[in-house]
Amino acid sequence: MYYYNSEGNPLDYRPTPRTTPTRYRDRARYDRDTVHRILDESLICHLGYLSAGGPVVLPTTHARRDETLYLHGSTGSGPMLAAMAVKASGLPVCVTATLVDGLVLARSALHHSLMYRSVVVVGDARVVDDPEEKRLALGSLLDHIAPGRAVDCRPPNARELAATSVLALDLVEVSAKVRSGGPADEPEDLTLPHWAGVLPLSLSAGTPVPDDDLDSATPLPPYLAAYSR
Repeated sequence: MYYYNSEGNPLDYRPTPRTTPTRYRDRARYDRDTVHRILDESLICHLGYLSAGGPVVLPTTHARRDETLYLHGSTGSGPMLAAMAVKASGLPVCVTATLVDGLVLARSALHHSLMYRSVVVVGDARVVDDPEEKRLALGSLLDHIAPGRAVDCRPPNARELAATSVLALDLVEVSAKVRSGGPADEPEDLTLPHWAGVLPLSLSAGTPVPDDDLDSATPLPPYLAAYSR
């Protein structure tokens, strides 16, 4: 369930045993702004569920609409078939998204790390049956990749809609984890003659490459000309 303040705005997520880290608890974040920013910036997430009694983790695309995370898939894919089999109760899942912002190189091997931002969402995912919700979810999935793309392409026809499934997962049991800053070397290692510091990493867009069959008069969409995550 959600908790709201006196103005009717959702409060931060509440930690649960499943969203409380066992290590580095000081890196955990439960504020909605941090969680939303990470989910919205990530291009892919990883969906974990049980199949035939064993764990399966698959990469997929996602999009957030308010407090619902939508996950894209084919009607014949493993997670969608598993979700259909337990449709009444929902499919227990764990969804993660991670952004790597840099490599942390320490003087000692043990203290090498990453600068990262990650989100973990656990809950019961439902199959989106309502046609209008499905339409909005599929549009959000396109706009998550490139804002404005949903209205700048042919919408799916009946056959394509029938072959595509969407899972919805409410953002209730959620946590983020953020690691920033440089290496945490031991005091006795600070004088060692090894380079230490951070190598920043970022995702940047290259020059758009038009399709070979594209009409040369077709202009480059503004959302691609200034694309960034």
